[in-house]
Amino acid sequence: MENGNSVLHIKAAVTAILGLLTAFWGWFGWLVVGWIGAMVLDYITGSMAVAKKGSWSSASAREGIWHKAGMIVVVVVAAGADLLIATVLEYLPLLELPMEYTGLLCPVVLVWYIVTELGSMAENAAAMGGPVPEWLFRFLLVSKKAIDNAGDAFAGENTGGEHKKIQGGTNK
Repeated sequence: MENGNSVLHIKAAVTAILGLLTAFWGWFGWLVVGWIGAMVLDYITGSMAVAKKGSWSSASAREGIWHKAGMIVVVVVAAGADLLIATVLEYLPLLELPMEYTGLLCPVVLVWYIVTELGSMAENAAAMGGPVPEWLFRFLLVSKKAIDNAGDAFAGENTGGEHKKIQGGTNK
Protein backbone atom coordinates (compact mmCIF):
# COMPACT_ATOMS: atom_id res chain seq x y z
CA MET A 1 0.00 0.00 0.00
CA GLU A 2 1.34 3.41 -0.91
CA ASN A 3 2.12 5.93 1.80
CA GLY A 4 -0.40 8.45 0.38
CA ASN A 5 -3.21 5.89 0.46
CA SER A 6 -2.53 4.85 4.06
CA VAL A 7 -2.66 8.48 5.16
CA LEU A 8 -5.95 8.86 3.30
CA HIS A 9 -7.32 5.73 4.99
CA ILE A 10 -6.27 7.02 8.41
CA LYS A 11 -7.93 10.39 7.74
CA ALA A 12 -11.11 8.65 6.60
CA ALA A 13 -11.15 6.42 9.69
CA VAL A 14 -10.62 9.36 12.07
CA THR A 15 -13.32 11.36 10.30
CA ALA A 16 -15.75 8.43 10.50
CA ILE A 17 -15.06 7.92 14.20
CA LEU A 18 -15.50 11.61 14.99
CA GLY A 19 -18.70 11.67 12.93
CA LEU A 20 -20.09 8.66 14.80
CA LEU A 21 -19.21 10.18 18.17
CA THR A 22 -20.83 13.48 17.20
CA ALA A 23 -23.98 11.66 16.06
CA PHE A 24 -23.99 9.74 19.33
CA TRP A 25 -23.42 12.52 21.87
CA GLY A 26 -23.70 15.77 19.88
CA TRP A 27 -22.18 19.12 20.72
CA PHE A 28 -22.77 18.65 24.46
CA GLY A 29 -20.60 15.53 24.48
CA TRP A 30 -17.78 17.41 22.79
CA LEU A 31 -18.17 20.16 25.39
CA VAL A 32 -17.70 17.54 28.13
CA VAL A 33 -14.69 16.06 26.29
CA GLY A 34 -13.20 19.56 25.99
CA TRP A 35 -13.71 20.20 29.71
CA ILE A 36 -12.13 16.88 30.69
CA GLY A 37 -9.21 17.57 28.37
CA ALA A 38 -8.80 21.06 29.85
CA MET A 39 -8.83 19.62 33.39
CA VAL A 40 -6.18 17.05 32.51
CA LEU A 41 -3.96 19.60 30.74
CA ASP A 42 -4.33 22.06 33.63
CA TYR A 43 -3.31 19.37 36.13
CA ILE A 44 -0.30 18.40 34.00
CA THR A 45 0.83 21.99 33.39
CA GLY A 46 0.27 22.87 37.04
CA SER A 47 2.43 19.92 38.09
CA MET A 48 5.09 21.00 35.60
CA ALA A 49 5.04 24.59 36.88
CA VAL A 50 5.55 23.60 40.53
CA ALA A 51 8.14 20.98 39.56
CA LYS A 52 10.10 23.71 37.77
CA LYS A 53 10.11 25.73 41.01
CA GLY A 54 11.20 22.62 42.87
CA SER A 55 8.19 22.75 45.17
CA TRP A 56 6.14 19.78 43.91
CA SER A 57 4.59 17.75 46.71
CA SER A 58 2.15 14.88 46.83
CA ALA A 59 -0.02 16.89 49.25
CA SER A 60 -0.37 19.69 46.68
CA ALA A 61 -1.05 17.17 43.94
CA ARG A 62 -3.76 15.59 46.11
CA GLU A 63 -5.31 19.03 46.67
CA GLY A 64 -5.39 19.52 42.91
CA ILE A 65 -7.16 16.21 42.45
CA TRP A 66 -9.70 17.09 45.17
CA HIS A 67 -10.24 20.44 43.42
CA LYS A 68 -10.96 18.63 40.13
CA ALA A 69 -13.25 16.16 41.93
CA GLY A 70 -15.23 19.08 43.35
CA MET A 71 -15.61 20.46 39.83
CA ILE A 72 -16.99 17.12 38.67
CA VAL A 73 -19.56 17.20 41.47
CA VAL A 74 -20.65 20.71 40.45
CA VAL A 75 -21.10 19.61 36.82
CA VAL A 76 -23.18 16.62 38.00
CA VAL A 77 -25.31 18.97 40.13
CA ALA A 78 -25.84 21.29 37.13
CA ALA A 79 -26.76 18.32 34.92
CA GLY A 80 -29.18 17.11 37.61
CA ALA A 81 -30.77 20.54 37.79
CA ASP A 82 -31.15 20.59 33.98
CA LEU A 83 -32.72 17.13 34.09
CA LEU A 84 -35.12 18.28 36.82
CA ILE A 85 -36.14 21.38 34.84
CA ALA A 86 -36.65 19.32 31.67
CA THR A 87 -38.76 16.78 33.57
CA VAL A 88 -40.91 19.46 35.19
CA LEU A 89 -41.45 21.18 31.84
CA GLU A 90 -42.40 17.88 30.19
CA TYR A 91 -44.85 16.63 32.83
CA LEU A 92 -46.40 19.81 34.25
CA PRO A 93 -48.70 21.22 31.59
CA LEU A 94 -49.01 24.55 33.38
CA LEU A 95 -45.38 25.34 32.58
CA GLU A 96 -44.55 25.57 28.92
CA LEU A 97 -41.71 27.05 26.92
CA PRO A 98 -41.97 27.99 23.24
CA MET A 99 -39.09 25.58 22.52
CA GLU A 100 -37.79 22.27 23.79
CA TYR A 101 -35.60 22.60 26.90
CA THR A 102 -32.44 20.58 26.32
CA GLY A 103 -30.36 22.09 29.09
CA LEU A 104 -28.91 25.43 30.03
CA LEU A 105 -27.18 25.17 33.38
CA CYS A 106 -24.74 22.36 32.64
CA PRO A 107 -23.44 23.79 29.34
CA VAL A 108 -22.92 27.22 30.95
CA VAL A 109 -21.11 25.62 33.91
CA LEU A 110 -18.94 23.59 31.53
CA VAL A 111 -18.01 26.66 29.47
CA TRP A 112 -17.23 28.58 32.68
CA TYR A 113 -14.96 25.76 33.84
CA ILE A 114 -13.25 25.47 30.45
CA VAL A 115 -12.46 29.20 30.41
CA THR A 116 -11.20 28.93 34.01
CA GLU A 117 -8.98 25.97 33.12
CA LEU A 118 -7.60 27.79 30.07
CA GLY A 119 -6.70 30.75 32.29
CA SER A 120 -5.01 28.44 34.76
CA MET A 121 -3.04 26.78 31.95
CA ALA A 122 -1.88 30.20 30.73
CA GLU A 123 -0.76 31.04 34.29
CA ASN A 124 1.05 27.70 34.48
CA ALA A 125 2.80 28.41 31.16
CA ALA A 126 3.93 31.79 32.52
CA ALA A 127 5.20 30.11 35.70
CA MET A 128 7.22 27.72 33.52
CA GLY A 129 8.82 30.71 31.81
CA GLY A 130 6.77 30.73 28.63
CA PRO A 131 5.88 34.18 27.30
CA VAL A 132 2.10 34.64 27.50
CA PRO A 133 0.56 37.70 25.84
CA GLU A 134 -1.12 39.94 28.38
CA TRP A 135 -4.14 40.27 26.09
CA LEU A 136 -4.74 36.51 26.37
CA PHE A 137 -5.15 36.84 30.13
CA ARG A 138 -7.48 39.82 29.61
CA PHE A 139 -9.51 37.95 26.98
CA LEU A 140 -9.99 34.95 29.29
CA LEU A 141 -10.94 37.24 32.19
CA VAL A 142 -13.48 39.12 30.06
CA SER A 143 -14.88 35.78 28.82
CA LYS A 144 -15.26 34.49 32.37
CA LYS A 145 -16.97 37.71 33.46
CA ALA A 146 -19.36 37.51 30.49
CA ILE A 147 -20.30 33.94 31.44
CA ASP A 148 -20.74 35.03 35.09
CA ASN A 149 -22.98 37.91 33.97
CA ALA A 150 -25.09 35.55 31.85
CA GLY A 151 -25.46 33.15 34.79
CA ASP A 152 -26.29 36.02 37.15
CA ALA A 153 -28.93 37.31 34.73
CA PHE A 154 -30.50 33.87 34.46
CA ALA A 155 -30.49 33.27 38.22
CA GLY A 156 -31.39 36.81 39.26
CA GLU A 157 -28.53 39.22 39.88
CA ASN A 158 -29.19 40.01 43.55
CA THR A 159 -28.70 36.52 44.94
CA GLY A 160 -25.42 37.29 46.69
CA GLY A 161 -24.88 34.89 49.56
CA GLU A 162 -28.02 32.84 48.91
CA HIS A 163 -25.97 29.80 47.89
CA LYS A 164 -24.49 29.78 51.40
CA LYS A 165 -27.96 29.23 52.82
CA ILE A 166 -28.56 26.33 50.42
CA GLN A 167 -25.17 24.83 51.30
CA GLY A 168 -25.60 25.35 55.01
CA GLY A 169 -22.04 26.60 55.19
CA THR A 170 -19.65 29.14 53.80
CA ASN A 171 -18.27 29.67 50.36
CA LYS A 172 -14.48 29.54 50.22
